[in-house]
Amino acid sequence: MNTMTLWHLSIWEFAALAAAALLVGFSKTAVSGANTVSLAIFAAVLPARASTGVLLPVLIVGDVLAVLTYRRHAHWPTLWRLFPAVAAGVVLGTLFLMWADDGTVRTSIGAILLLMAAVTLWRRRVAAKEAKEAEEAEEAEDKPDSVTTRAGRVKARSYGVLGGFTTMVANAGGPVMSMYLLSAGFRKLGFLGTSAFFFLIVNVSKVPFSVGLGLIDGHSLLLDAALAVFVVPGAFLGKWAVNRINQLLFERLVIGATVLGGVQLLLR
Repeated sequence: MNTMTLWHLSIWEFAALAAAALLVGFSKTAVSGANTVSLAIFAAVLPARASTGVLLPVLIVGDVLAVLTYRRHAHWPTLWRLFPAVAAGVVLGTLFLMWADDGTVRTSIGAILLLMAAVTLWRRRVAAKEAKEAEEAEEAEDKPDSVTTRAGRVKARSYGVLGGFTTMVANAGGPVMSMYLLSAGFRKLGFLGTSAFFFLIVNVSKVPFSVGLGLIDGHSLLLDAALAVFVVPGAFLGKWAVNRINQLLFERLVIGATVLGGVQLLLR
């Protein structure tokens, strides 16, 4: 990637990237799925592959702010269960980026985001139905713990691989992990604290891969330095808003932002 082309931005293009950076800060401290809108903006202003390298350091700034805000609410057993599968997904994503062009990257991620939103809505409906049936039949006490644990491990591995792949390919792991944490029953603070540590660790680990692929260099980091300024007010805005959003609205915003980001990528 010739990152010198990143400097050929109009004032409106830079303004769009700045707004997306502000949204990164907001998404990290309030509505995680909103990050897909930032992803779509970066991919619209910059070439899809180049956008992943520019966006990654901006995301890391947001991750640091999120960890400082919600560090007491992380659920580490969930994180340790996810990391091995995520590592496998990151490797797969790196291999994919070695041959995929911009159009392929955009279309693949957009389709994945929409699929994950649909699967999550379906799982929530099925889970609600099963919970009601179990309560009526008083079957909850008879279900072996091993079945639930085994199912939980399979779900963690599936979401982990997909999350690692999408976060490496286009920094789009947020919606995938949002869907996993929502399906696991996390409430707002646990959701935000767990995802904050998850993405700080995963995004930092992606930096060497991105440098090796030529997606990050000195020129892109200078643009990141200018955009990072806008992440901070977004994070403070998110911290102010999160206590004013009820759980149902919170989940709807996460899913809605995921669908919006996926559609934008497919229509690009």
